[in-house]
Amino acid sequence: MDPTRSGLYTDFYELTMAQGYFCSGKKDVRATFDLYFRSAPFGGGYAVFAGLEQAVQSALAFSYSDDETAYLKGLGFRADFLDWLGTFRFTGDIDAFREGDIVFPDDVLMRVSAPVIEAQLLESMLLNIVNFQTLVATKTMRVVSAARGRAVMDFGLRRAQAEASMAATRAAFIGGTAGTSNTLAAKNFGIPVAGTHAHSWIQSFESEQAAFSAYAGLYPKNCTLLVDTYDTLASGVPNAVRVAREMEGRGERLRAIRLDSGDMAYLSKRARAMLDEAGLGYVKIVASNQLDEHLIESLLDQQAPIDIFGVGTRMICACDQPALDGIYKLCEVGGSPTIKISENPEKINNPGRKKVLRYVDRQGKFLIDALALEAEAESCLDLIRHPTVSFHTTAVQRPAMRPDPVFFPVVRAGRLAADFPGLKTSQAFARERFGLLPDEHKRFANPHVYRVGLSEQLYRLRQTLIEERRRHG
Repeated sequence: MDPTRSGLYTDFYELTMAQGYFCSGKKDVRATFDLYFRSAPFGGGYAVFAGLEQAVQSALAFSYSDDETAYLKGLGFRADFLDWLGTFRFTGDIDAFREGDIVFPDDVLMRVSAPVIEAQLLESMLLNIVNFQTLVATKTMRVVSAARGRAVMDFGLRRAQAEASMAATRAAFIGGTAGTSNTLAAKNFGIPVAGTHAHSWIQSFESEQAAFSAYAGLYPKNCTLLVDTYDTLASGVPNAVRVAREMEGRGERLRAIRLDSGDMAYLSKRARAMLDEAGLGYVKIVASNQLDEHLIESLLDQQAPIDIFGVGTRMICACDQPALDGIYKLCEVGGSPTIKISENPEKINNPGRKKVLRYVDRQGKFLIDALALEAEAESCLDLIRHPTVSFHTTAVQRPAMRPDPVFFPVVRAGRLAADFPGLKTSQAFARERFGLLPDEHKRFANPHVYRVGLSEQLYRLRQTLIEERRRHG
């Protein structure tokens, strides 16, 4: 069975709590959970929301087979609870940002409202999908931003975490890759597929030139030659030039050469000069080998004439941060707002059923996000408060600040309430939204913090509940 459809795709404690709700007569009590994250990944100023479509599809397919309930019976779960699990289907509501939108710490990415037992069982699965895909999409957006308009290809399959490579390739495409080497993901998600050849191809021939000639003969319309098997400048590039001239004699053109080792700035400059001197100005240069946003930024700052970047491990595996700190917190139960208290102020959740309002300027640039109670009218929201620093406030100044809708119904009563737009549309949407984020939030070093605050009504509710919990425990 597809693990994203199995009710066992969860942490064990979700099942023990679910049986607790069932046995204590609470299973039908309505509850609302918020899915959000506390800090932007990679020390950055934003994240790219990804994984929504797969998370929702998995929620609607979440169920328990006879074999799975038999397994749970062997773990000591009650027969009446297992009978109920055998009929499980999600019947609640889900609201969310659009996939590909730019999001920030404390934004409610997804809101799940359902009988508490249903919403609880979905927690681990939703976090697993959204945390991972949002992390990879964000890393990719950083890499694509560093490339300054040059194409970025996903070369990460061989280093990705097994089957997670499929979700990672999908998320990377939302983040802005031009294509992937992952053939199965390309087929499943409609992503452009691309690839060249490995050093083993060169080594299997009697000479580098013979290997190049054979490859060009097989793939004359999309030929990229890997030039660093033996000696990039003394052998690889000169042999690529010879083959390019052979191709011109047949009315064909060499597409590119690829550099996969050595000093990329130095080698790309020398290779570009050699290609141009040979009249091959149309031949592009592809660079790969342990690239990330920082190295790409450095290469382009050095004026390296690289046209395409093949990025693998450090993007698909998000090497510098293995996980997003996304969480799923109960904020309302039985129609009453609820709060979790912590000695760490940043771990105190925001209570009640909430929506997200994003304010933008006259050009559509993002200014500030506000969390407000669902029943609040936007026209009544005049002040946005910092959640923990009382004197940090922002006045809503209309018409200079206008609300931009970002939070939408996705599921109602267990049925889809909106169509998913397709991956290419989500990629274009992510690119458009990233363009509306002011530059100071995009820099890699010490990005300016984007403000996410609370409406006055939500702030007061939060403070009231904190005081009540401190008094009564």
